[in-house]
Amino acid sequence: MFTGIIEELGIIRAMDRRTDSIVLTIEAHTVLEGTRIGDSIAVNGVCLTVTSLNDTSFTADVMHETMRRTSFCELRTGSPVNLERAMQVGGRLGGHIVSGHIDGTGHVSRIENDGIARVITISIPKDMAPFIVEKGSITIDGISLTVVSAGSSQFSVSIIPHTMSHTTLMGKHPGAIVNLETDIVGKYIHRFMETGPVESSKGVTMEMLLENGF
Repeated sequence: MFTGIIEELGIIRAMDRRTDSIVLTIEAHTVLEGTRIGDSIAVNGVCLTVTSLNDTSFTADVMHETMRRTSFCELRTGSPVNLERAMQVGGRLGGHIVSGHIDGTGHVSRIENDGIARVITISIPKDMAPFIVEKGSITIDGISLTVVSAGSSQFSVSIIPHTMSHTTLMGKHPGAIVNLETDIVGKYIHRFMETGPVESSKGVTMEMLLENGF
């Protein structure tokens, strides 16, 4: 599990394309501290397993399915990527609960200035819209952000200068593909509401959710 608080920007140093996978070599520093082979690191929001590492980089295997379903298809040698180690129990949860399992991709449709901030609007598939709500959480390329507006085919987030300068968002432009992970709690509630009553209970109803603070 992750928090969506980016620790550093890494650089893709190599993409070794093999028969059934791609091996990424990523230059990094901060996320290598205390990391061992087998640990998880979120790369642009995608949970990957460290397969080898040295003092300046680590490698991870990427399945072709991951390449097809994420913005990894646009990665090239030299591309910057957002990096975050798996969260430690007992640490501060500065963002929200992030699984590192991408729900799909969106496209940057426009970027506008709003005082010191920048508002980024993302176009999304319609089937993703029910899981994105105003003032809710969304993960874009592994970055925990708050939704400022949401519609049936797009949503917007407001980015502070610190986030712009410490993540890959500074380099985004209209048309860019981004990885999206919606709020895990919302997905489970939506699933329960769809499937109806749960065995040996009255099921999840709107009344029950309201009674319990949702």
